[in-house]
Amino acid sequence: MKRREFITIIGAAAASWPLAAHAQERVRHIGVLLPAAADDAGMQARIAAFHQGLEQSGWTIGRNVRIDTRWATTDAAEIRRHAAELAALAPDVILAHAATTVGPLLQATRTVPVVFPAVVDPVGAGFVDSLARPGGNATGFMNYEYSLAGKWLELLKQIAPGLTRVAVLRNAATASGPGQFAAIQAVAPTLSVEVNPVNVRDAGEIERAVAVFARAPNGGLIVTASPLVQRHRDLIVALAARHKLPAIYFERLFVAAGGLLSYGPDQIDMYRRAAGYVDRILKGEKPAELPVQAPTKYELAINLKTAKTLGLAVPQTLLAGADEMIE
Repeated sequence: MKRREFITIIGAAAASWPLAAHAQERVRHIGVLLPAAADDAGMQARIAAFHQGLEQSGWTIGRNVRIDTRWATTDAAEIRRHAAELAALAPDVILAHAATTVGPLLQATRTVPVVFPAVVDPVGAGFVDSLARPGGNATGFMNYEYSLAGKWLELLKQIAPGLTRVAVLRNAATASGPGQFAAIQAVAPTLSVEVNPVNVRDAGEIERAVAVFARAPNGGLIVTASPLVQRHRDLIVALAARHKLPAIYFERLFVAAGGLLSYGPDQIDMYRRAAGYVDRILKGEKPAELPVQAPTKYELAINLKTAKTLGLAVPQTLLAGADEMIE
């Protein structure tokens, strides 16, 4: 063989080595379970942030990872069905939003790693043994500590100082519902506000309870975190407007829909951070040894148009601290 031919053959072989390595690269499998409909714009933004976080860690869909996303809506039966199906597929890890999806998943599997980007009280719900050492097959990120719920009442009183009564919309079927209400109740006497729980089960119950509450003057609403409340977001915002009730919400999507103000963790940031935990699990770390983390970024959003409609003058202190103001 001539020297030139030999060099040509070796060069061609070398050029093919990266392609061969690429073809043999193991494709990992991620499951995603969401308590939302596929057209939910807020959840779509979070999942986009999750995908972005994976890309930054070197995971590319179609090359070295595939993602099986289940939009289970907020229907409990649908969530259980999708949880069982995902668990049976035995992916390398499952991302699951909120207690309503994590609970059914952990009933379906105690071996597949589960990462939650947002759960209010993972210890109280029994998902982990402790925040520092989860101990099982689940770990992730807390929405916030219950004490944050007291901050909602403080902010609502700042923007509507005439408030003397507040209805607290909560999901009493979960540990986080009563927990959030208790934190609000603890702060209420110092602000001279009477708080009343309103259980969230269906649209009719919410509408009747808010209408009855609004019959007396000087009232307002606190909407606590739960997927059920998310499901009735548009209704709750519309009821607050109809009855002219100042209301504070746990996330900015309500303010974007016309709600007065919100304060809570930056959900987009939490999904990016969850991608980091998924990356670490795919690379061999165990969820039992990854501590549950608290949010590091919070955001205050104010709808100035809604404030004007309610006849409220937004204090300068709130304006200065706002991350987003909607005109």
